[in-house]
Amino acid sequence: MVIVQNLTMRYGSRILFQDINLKLDRHKRYGLIGANGAGKTTFLKILSGQINEYEGEVIVENGLKVGVLGQNQFAFENFTIADAVLCGNKRLYDAIKEKEVLYATGDFEDDATNNRLADLEVVCVEEDPTYEYDVNITKVLENVGIPASKHHDLMSTLDSADKFKVLLAQVLFPKPDVLFLDEPTNNLDIQTISWLENELQRHEGTMVVISHDRHFLNSVVTHILDVDYQKIREFTGNYDDWYIAANVIAKQQELNNAKKEKEKEQLEAFVRRFSANASKAKQATSRQKQLEKLVIEDIKPSSRRDPSIVFKAKRTMGDEALNVIGVNHSYGDNEVLKNINLKFDPDEKVALIGANGVGKTTLLKIIMEEMKPTSGEIHWGATIENSYFPQDTADIIKGDMTLYDWLRAFDPKREMAEIRNCLGRMLFSGEQQEKSVISISGGEKHRMMLSKMMLEGGNFLVLDEPSNHLDLEAIVALGEALYNFKGNVICVSHDRELLDAFANRVIELHADGTYIDFKGSYEEFAAAKANGEI
Repeated sequence: MVIVQNLTMRYGSRILFQDINLKLDRHKRYGLIGANGAGKTTFLKILSGQINEYEGEVIVENGLKVGVLGQNQFAFENFTIADAVLCGNKRLYDAIKEKEVLYATGDFEDDATNNRLADLEVVCVEEDPTYEYDVNITKVLENVGIPASKHHDLMSTLDSADKFKVLLAQVLFPKPDVLFLDEPTNNLDIQTISWLENELQRHEGTMVVISHDRHFLNSVVTHILDVDYQKIREFTGNYDDWYIAANVIAKQQELNNAKKEKEKEQLEAFVRRFSANASKAKQATSRQKQLEKLVIEDIKPSSRRDPSIVFKAKRTMGDEALNVIGVNHSYGDNEVLKNINLKFDPDEKVALIGANGVGKTTLLKIIMEEMKPTSGEIHWGATIENSYFPQDTADIIKGDMTLYDWLRAFDPKREMAEIRNCLGRMLFSGEQQEKSVISISGGEKHRMMLSKMMLEGGNFLVLDEPSNHLDLEAIVALGEALYNFKGNVICVSHDRELLDAFANRVIELHADGTYIDFKGSYEEFAAAKANGEI
């Protein structure tokens, strides 16, 4: 359905990828993976026609509908929410809107008006043969969490998270043959992500998706496109299949190269020893030719680098960790937390989950005493030293200090080597440590916040959406770090692989103020819920 021929992309003197040849087939769903900066989004924009300046050719089969997930959340501010979704089928949208104008203002005694209406009706039948576009729009919007009561409100009334959901509904509504999706799970809660997985699993055309959600990739994709070292390699299977295969291939290369290296050394020794001997000259020449043909494959380590995240508590925890007693909180007439009573014992690691807007961040801010509840109390244990990862790191990581100086400001007595070593563990090289914090990306700010937490050495970690902006390798490393941590954790996240990596307790908040408090892993919680046990 989509063919890529001899594709090369350059930014100045830098080659992003070179001589790419791929055939993306019908009934295959591709996960596009690679380190941050490897060129995933650029490649997706080339495939979808958003970037046209490159060498080579991208061919999309004639007659196919192509859907591209929009990234400009403010592109439809003056549209109703329903109309913004309808714009996903531009031909149908234009026909419907022109019909509305003609029916309102047209001269029905004029043949031209009637002929135009007939033409527009043909377009509508071709694009929406069952005349159910409005029903389908309502359904897809409700599935992404936008209630029917809002569908005729303007897009400008929505917050950024809900605008992104509308853009997702917009690309799914026309049921395109080819789907290009860049981070479609951003701003979605676990329930909506599960719905999206089911929708995409039924997609019968071609799909290319970028995501840092490992569970999502494992559930949805049938093939992996790995962007690394200016090449894009295709693997059959989901992300975990790729991960296993890539490691096996690397090990096989290592073993094969070791064998070849030994053979090459023997050949070189033979040539050196006998090249001057006339009686051996013919044999030596033959061996020399063998030697020239023998190529030792350059086993490059992946360009991906795994951060080394290690949380070590400086202080041993006593018998009491945290009590949340009768907490209620309202924003005006909107009561988001109702009589929350929770006792956290030492060494508990909690996944705090729930739909967007149910009060997860509010509860964390109250726990961290950054916000006073409408009523209720927070009691920390006497030996607790907490460490907090807020949802919006941009509010904290700002100014023109270098990365090193920003961290040192929290503890001026800390040794330079320890701070620089911590930054290095989070993939900031010596030169990068001198960058200004104002210039770093969202993902880098998250790694800076994790660096701060590692240096703090708290025994109770509170994290609000720490996996946002992190790549797959960093999320895996974070999950392992939280699992190995000797202390308490409360973590809000929609990344199910992360939650399942460390949690031994799950608390799910509901919109009506009730909550589920489940002792066990996230996987056990999900199974119990699916079986109707909770």
